[in-house]
Order: sequence, then structure tokens, then C-alpha cells
Amino acid sequence: MSTNTVYIGLGSNLSNPVEQLNTAMKSIALMPFTQLIKRSSFYSSKPLGPQDQPDFINAVCEIETELEAEDLLKRLQTIELEQGRIKKRHWGERLIDLDILLFGNNLINSKDLVVPHSQIALRDFVLIPLSEIAPGLVIPNKGKVENLISTLTDSYLMPLG
Repeated sequence: MSTNTVYIGLGSNLSNPVEQLNTAMKSIALMPFTQLIKRSSFYSSKPLGPQDQPDFINAVCEIETELEAEDLLKRLQTIELEQGRIKKRHWGERLIDLDILLFGNNLINSKDLVVPHSQIALRDFVLIPLSEIAPGLVIPNKGKVENLISTLTDSYLMPLG
């Protein structure tokens, strides 16, 4: 089996978000054929969607896995469900949100999964943690993460102590 380097975005804004992200990372590290390599600092960010919700806490982790992309997606969705994720509204509150940002250098466009993540180049709460743990990373069909950061017009990201 081949091993892929994968980057996962994590976000939460309910029920002690820092604890939610730590719990999710522990679950990710326990997945079969998978090793947690690095994790970014935690960052606070304003919600993208409705503003009548708490700020988010976001992070990115790097894993190496022998799992196929679709299997990894299913396992991440299981972690979300086990932690109690319920989608209340589009871009709304989340107990935990786990997104596959990059899966090696693969381009994936299936019914259930788009990689690189479709909004990756627009999200400071993804790009800045990515640059922290993978400086110089090139996102397929998008460019170098630092160059994408330089094109952001606004950033409301605040590192947590």
C-alpha cells in the first residue's frame, strides 16, 4: 500500500471548541494505517456564515495514511458523528468539522469529495495554519500557500495563546 501525506482542517465553535479539536486529533491519530505527523496552533476566527454564532477555533493537522481518500472521508465523518456533530444550518454552528484539504498531490472531484478543498485558497483559517506546519507547500492548481496568503484581502484570524 502506498502512503499519502494528507492535510485535514478542523473547526469547532460549540461545547469547548479547544477540547473538541483535541478530541478529534486524538481520534485521527488512532485511525488504522494512519499516523498523526504535525498539528498547527489553534486559531480563533470569525464565522464565515451567519454572524449570530460564536467564533470558531480552527487548526490543521498533517497525517500520513495508507487509507484511500473515500475511506478516510468516511472515517472522519464517523469521528464527527461520534463527537455529536449535527448540522443545524449552512455555514452555521459546528461541534466539530473535519475537512480533507489535500490528499497528496491528488486532484479528486467526486460526488462526496473535492480535493484540494474547493475553498482552500480563500480561507485564512486554513492557509495560515497550513503555512505554519508546511511552509512552502504547493497546493495543486492553486500555488504556494504563502502566495495564496498574500492575496487574502481580509483576515480575522487570531492565534490562541
